Formats: sequence, C-alpha cells, structure tokens
Amino acid sequence: MKVLLVLAGVLALPLAGWADTPAASAPSATQMSLTAQLAQLGVGLMVVVALIFVLGWLMRRIGPMAGQGGQHIRLVSSMALGPRDRLLLVDVGGKQLLLGASPGRINTLHVFDEPVADLSSAKPVDSDFARRLQTLLKRESDS
Repeated sequence: MKVLLVLAGVLALPLAGWADTPAASAPSATQMSLTAQLAQLGVGLMVVVALIFVLGWLMRRIGPMAGQGGQHIRLVSSMALGPRDRLLLVDVGGKQLLLGASPGRINTLHVFDEPVADLSSAKPVDSDFARRLQTLLKRESDS
C-alpha cells in the first residue's frame, strides 16, 4: 500500500508543476509526453506488483506443486544428534526406517521388520522447548 502511495506521489510531480503555470499557457508536448510515459511506467509497475501478490496468495492457497506420491511417506520421529546431524524414523508404506541425516548425505541405518512406533495412536510429542515456551507464556498471561 505504501508503494502505491509513493508511486502516486511520483506521478503527481509533473502535475504539480502545471498548477503554478498561468491558465493561458498550455503544457508543452514534451511535458505531456513525459507525463504519459511516467503514467505508463507507473501502471506497468502496479500491474507487476499486483501480479506478485496474486501469485504469492495462490502459492499459499494451493501449496507447493508436489507429486501425489509424497502422501505415503511420513516422518514418525526425529532426534537431533548435533547442530547438523539428525536421526529420523520414517514410515514408508507400512515399513519403518531409521535414517541418519547429515548435510549432503542420508544413510539407512536400519529397516525394522515390525513397526517401532504405532502410527494410529501416535500423539504429538511435546519437546522441552515447547514446554518451556508454554510455561513462559502462562507466566506472562498471569502477570
């Protein structure tokens, strides 16, 4: 919105110069041509900015255009081993895999014959950070 206000101010600059001229003298063809070019540039810029906002809204609404095959892969659990290394328990079509993930590399550590975690009764696990955040938020709301 601020961009539109600034753009309107820039487009009004040539018009502000015309207000000071006497009524008898008409604006020259060069001034009118400059104003027309600035108006065309401003309208084009507004169209591009509006298009960016519309495409952003559509991407949030539709989501990434991922393939339909991604629905069968679920992250069951994750544990950080270091700042860049993680252990991942992934369910792929009913089989659970233990993966080691580090920058640029993912290794299969173990394939479980029987599921380690039951997905139907899996509840979201509260992390230590989530619990601390909840207690801090409760303290602030009580104050």
